[in-house]
Amino acid sequence: MVSVITAVRDLGRLREISSVLVRHGFGEIVARAGLGRAKRPRPAGAPPGASEPPPPGDAPEIASEEVERGEAEKKNISIHERLRLVLQDLGPSFIKLGQIASTRADLLPPELIRELKKLQDNVPAVPYSDIKLVVEGSLGAAISEIYVSFDEKPLATASIGQVHRAVLATPDGNEQVVVKVQRPGVGQTVARDLELLHILAATIERAIPETKIYSPVALVQQFDRSITAELNFLVEADNAERFAKNFDGKTYIRFPKVYRQATTKNVLTLEFFDGKKIDKAIADGASGSAIAKSSVGFIIKMLFEDGFFHADPHPGNVIIMGTNDDPVIGLIDLGMVGRLSPEMRDRTIDLMLAAVRKDSYGVADALYAIGRPTKKIDMREYRAEVALLAEKYIGKPMKELEISAMIRDLIGGATKYSIEMPPDFMMVGKSLMTIEGIGKEIDPELDVLGEATPYFLDLMKARYSPQRIGNELLRGVEQLSRAGYDMPLQVREVLEDLRLGRLTVRAVDPSMPFAADRIGRRLFSGLVVAALVGSGALLVSNADHAILGTIMLALAAIVWLVHGVADLRRAAKQRKAATA
Repeated sequence: MVSVITAVRDLGRLREISSVLVRHGFGEIVARAGLGRAKRPRPAGAPPGASEPPPPGDAPEIASEEVERGEAEKKNISIHERLRLVLQDLGPSFIKLGQIASTRADLLPPELIRELKKLQDNVPAVPYSDIKLVVEGSLGAAISEIYVSFDEKPLATASIGQVHRAVLATPDGNEQVVVKVQRPGVGQTVARDLELLHILAATIERAIPETKIYSPVALVQQFDRSITAELNFLVEADNAERFAKNFDGKTYIRFPKVYRQATTKNVLTLEFFDGKKIDKAIADGASGSAIAKSSVGFIIKMLFEDGFFHADPHPGNVIIMGTNDDPVIGLIDLGMVGRLSPEMRDRTIDLMLAAVRKDSYGVADALYAIGRPTKKIDMREYRAEVALLAEKYIGKPMKELEISAMIRDLIGGATKYSIEMPPDFMMVGKSLMTIEGIGKEIDPELDVLGEATPYFLDLMKARYSPQRIGNELLRGVEQLSRAGYDMPLQVREVLEDLRLGRLTVRAVDPSMPFAADRIGRRLFSGLVVAALVGSGALLVSNADHAILGTIMLALAAIVWLVHGVADLRRAAKQRKAATA
């Protein structure tokens, strides 16, 4: 597929991607998408090292050793594990893509989701000399002028940035801080990989129709938005300040303070949290029950009260401070966030409350309202399916209810009926699953829905409070007033167009292009067949040209037959597309 090759500027990277795919047994995808071609074997009798000249084309050539290795791996390792290995081998950008894809339980099978959750950043540390250059270049001063001290040994490394401890001089005195520094060249690397990913996703979706069910283009678009935000550390700084404002006055949770005087797009200076990871804090005697209940509280507030939430609250992003009896949760790594509109919050609350009330049809209706149907749905069948799935969970005592499994199954039921779930709702599902997993690990007796119910009831009271109802009534009156003002003008314009003969009515028939195409093809084939039959009949009547006439009559029969078969195949495809 020459168009793919010419569209990509970095052929070396494309060759690497093709090679890794083949190495892990995805050679068929490479071949069908036109991303590479296998090296041909050495001709018989040729000297060692020689090979048959490559076929014409621009596609990178894949070594036969890679093909053999991929075929062997296909026999021993599952397709889901092989896909994880591909992303792992291709480096940071693709690992990030896999981590984001692991939130899309509506698109990907559970086995693949489990594999993608195993992906971890595993990158070598950047030398201090390079880190120093980035810091000084971004802040515009020598590192010794900005920080009292700067630890050369990194505290943590990741695909986007590297974290160092430091001491920052401030008007209030010296402060213990952490400095997150963007890895040199990571912006260019991500931009290059994003270009390739967009082209590859579109190519694969077009060349391999069966992949459309997994929406590769939509996944890459979501990844693009997420990683572009993560590359700008000012976005993370804004997120930290917004979280701190939303939780002002809450003593059970903290977010790191941002030091703006030492923060840019590539360098982020934050307050250092002197605490412990969850497992270490629990081992040292911290109250697991208190941590678990506080975790449920903060995630419910983020999701349903603020509509602005941490999209990746895994244990590595949680630091426990305070005393053993009164632990304080510190949340870090705030680059990846999700947002819920007021309307989406209300619908998600309806879903949770329907589960609390054990209303299976209410669950089905709430899920339908959250999603976006991509085709006509038999509502009776859909509600029965979702109700059947929901009854597996909502009939259980609250303590035994697993929110993660319930959400996963409900999303699967909705996807079965072609209801597309918004990406932010999928992030909500991931956040709830993560918090539930952490909570039940440190407090097996945790009743997530039981802890969440008071929050949901408070949110319902707020939704139907006189103030909110009054605001919504006022908004409705304003909209009616605006419509009442605009309607006479719009009616006048329509009547004026009618009077002047400018009013046109256009009806669109979706089947018209197909019908026109079919008529055109039949007319063309008919003309060709008629010409061949007429010419053949004249030639057959002349003994000197009887053989040529017979050939032309045979050609007419072949053209007619080919047209008939092709016409039947196109009609079948159109019927299939219409019912999809």
